[in-house]
Amino acid sequence: MGTFRKAPRTGLLLAAAAGSAACAGLAIPAPARVSLTALGSYASGVFGAGAAEIPAHDPSTQRLFVVNANDVRVDVLDVRDPMRPRKVGALEARSLGGSANSVAVARGLVAVAIEAERKQEDGVVALYEAASLLLRAVVPVGALPDCVAFTPDGRWLVVANEGEPDAAYRVDPEGSVSLIDLRGGVERPRVATADFRAFDARGDELRAAGVRLFGPGATVSQDLEPEFVTTLPDSRRAWVTLQENNALAEVDVHEARVTRIVPLAFKDHRLAGNALDPSDRDGGIRIRSWPVYGMYQPDAIANYRFRGETLLVTANEGDTRDYAGFREEARVQDLVLDPQVFPAAETLQHPENLGRLKVTRALGSADGAVFQRLFAFGARSFSIWTLRGEQVFDSGSGFESATAFALPDAFNADHADNDSFDSRSDDRGPEPEGVVLGRIAGRTYAFVGLERVGGILVYDVTDPRDVGFRSYVNRRNFAVDACWKADAGGACRTGPGSANPEALDLGPEGLIFVPAHQSPIGAPLLVVANEVSGTTTLYRVDVR
Repeated sequence: MGTFRKAPRTGLLLAAAAGSAACAGLAIPAPARVSLTALGSYASGVFGAGAAEIPAHDPSTQRLFVVNANDVRVDVLDVRDPMRPRKVGALEARSLGGSANSVAVARGLVAVAIEAERKQEDGVVALYEAASLLLRAVVPVGALPDCVAFTPDGRWLVVANEGEPDAAYRVDPEGSVSLIDLRGGVERPRVATADFRAFDARGDELRAAGVRLFGPGATVSQDLEPEFVTTLPDSRRAWVTLQENNALAEVDVHEARVTRIVPLAFKDHRLAGNALDPSDRDGGIRIRSWPVYGMYQPDAIANYRFRGETLLVTANEGDTRDYAGFREEARVQDLVLDPQVFPAAETLQHPENLGRLKVTRALGSADGAVFQRLFAFGARSFSIWTLRGEQVFDSGSGFESATAFALPDAFNADHADNDSFDSRSDDRGPEPEGVVLGRIAGRTYAFVGLERVGGILVYDVTDPRDVGFRSYVNRRNFAVDACWKADAGGACRTGPGSANPEALDLGPEGLIFVPAHQSPIGAPLLVVANEVSGTTTLYRVDVR
């Protein structure tokens, strides 16, 4: 893996790229070193309330627009000096809905996705001028708009409307994708909806292909929940993650039509290269092969080209439906395992083995009572896929191997507690959530954010057949309490004034790459919004 060094008092960890044996399945023949140097950070002072979630950059004004869910707004940061980002304004969204969820910028226009006060109702996308911050238009979209993205030509907006059910699972709106046509100008936006109703009669076919459709009483279009968007270079197509459904959807932007649903199959953790640590009660770090499958369930998605082919890159976070009216989670120790498939079930279900691992009840059992297979949430990895849904690369057990090597005392820690060693091993591990791609000196790099333990992993993905780990940086200080205020039980209280600034960055949520020609310093930047610490940090990216 190379040599890690810890900077005094900051918890900053860097991994050099020499030698990759510690990361299973990664081959690095002659790597270049990719370093991330933290330049500056803006701190909201709000702990655990999503005060910094999704960032977007406007090169014409050198401003960052950062979703602040705590205050139902988008904070505007001046980053002309990236070492001293400062807040210069805000896009207030409280009068337009219940929460701002996503932001995107193109051609001097800022688009903000805002869910309704009751998130099962239709939301809106608000359009602002990046320079004046004036509100120009409010466009109705579907229920729970969770991600908004411009097409590369800046003429269309693609909005993933997740359509989550209410807590009782009695109101379940349809998932959809809104397409906003801006070719007539911001004063005359036109919106169309790409829904999934054409697939309602194909539920059995989709299930047989591997798409997870299991919501109680739900149609296909209600059950599918669009999460994140990437738009292709031709500005005519977009791909959307269907996280809970372990699938992707292709959308024709101009025709406002879902053209394909592509299942992502499952990850076999019995294979050595796909090992994981499934227990928070095993007394240490035990990354091993286990008889369990991982559902990729990607959150963020990006795309790039290699030898004329478009490839999709996903951060395989995982997600679960855990509502008062419907709970799919179970621990392996609480299931009845088929003795013919699992002859050592009693040992396997011990807490220090697989017993504590959270899996779904919605797969793996023919009768809902006895389980022949086990399916965990997420894949603890990132993957590269063709547009046919064929996996070209997966990082295997690389994330847990890298963090175990770099953070032996904070392995699989939670993002809100600096004294939580191994606490997330039973539940999605490091939990990769965000991924962005950057092109530097003719090569393509993937930057992957780990929501729980924190930090950014960098991979060279130029050739998907020869992906190489390059570095890991974690700007988190584990030596201090995560927040200033705690309740009687010792848990951190959320809200303004509660974040401990010495803890630095907790819970990376959204990432953006700023290429050198758009950067205020003429060098590539990586911007990371951290939802738990409420901080937005700018890194300089150097390749040597």
